[in-house]
Amino acid sequence: MQLTTYERRQVQDIRKWKAEEHSVISKAFGIALYPATWLLNKLIPMAAIRGALDFSSSAAEWLTDTKDLIRDSGVESIEDLKTLDLQKSDELANSVHNWAIGIASAEGGAAGATGVFGLAVDIPAIITIALRTIHKTGACYGFEVKSRSDRDFVLAILSSSSANDMNEKTLALMALRSIEVTIMKKTWKAIAQQAGTQTVGREAGILAIKSLAAQLGINLTKRKALQAIPAIGAAVGASVNGWYIKEVGWAARRAFQERWLAENGKLNGPIDA
Repeated sequence: MQLTTYERRQVQDIRKWKAEEHSVISKAFGIALYPATWLLNKLIPMAAIRGALDFSSSAAEWLTDTKDLIRDSGVESIEDLKTLDLQKSDELANSVHNWAIGIASAEGGAAGATGVFGLAVDIPAIITIALRTIHKTGACYGFEVKSRSDRDFVLAILSSSSANDMNEKTLALMALRSIEVTIMKKTWKAIAQQAGTQTVGREAGILAIKSLAAQLGINLTKRKALQAIPAIGAAVGASVNGWYIKEVGWAARRAFQERWLAENGKLNGPIDA
């Protein structure tokens, strides 16, 4: 099946997103806040991040409603969105994305107003919002979480959006592709054969919660270091949460766009960066 003009533009945008590195400002910001980040990592142990991730994953799945998507798209079920129209799915995802940014900003502002004490509530809350954003974005393209592979795909998207450097992002994107192949009912043998030419091993398709927790711990504490200061915590909490969910939303949209195109026979292979 040939790509439409709109779909070709999205393929280019997916390619740009995959190749996109952290900005110079973002890197400098992380270096400048290293002392505060180190302190927060001591105050918030990795076990707490893992616990928040476990809890948030279940909560996000439960909180993902789809009735509004069915109503707004005029379909009978979410499954119908898999073959409807990519542009229509993008419009639905845009609404989900904007709503999530607004909610995350409001939550971050409220939590940030209490300084470091608010982080105990803010960390699990922002992870839940991030995961719900991914779940609901997937529904916009017809993909609901129904299996372990689907859950791994969601976590791989979270990993790609929370990457602290290009190496972490590349590994997350490799995992996304490997999981996508599994979801499309290819055997592990086929994946192993593919791995011989693409250096994608079986382990790339199975995300360890511990590794993702460590990645999230570094990413979130780096962003939220200034939130511990009550005088500016509300402004920092709102802006950082909004910024983070914006990145998560775009990662979800690009990943599910590629999956939609692949499952509709519009791609010959993965979109390279």
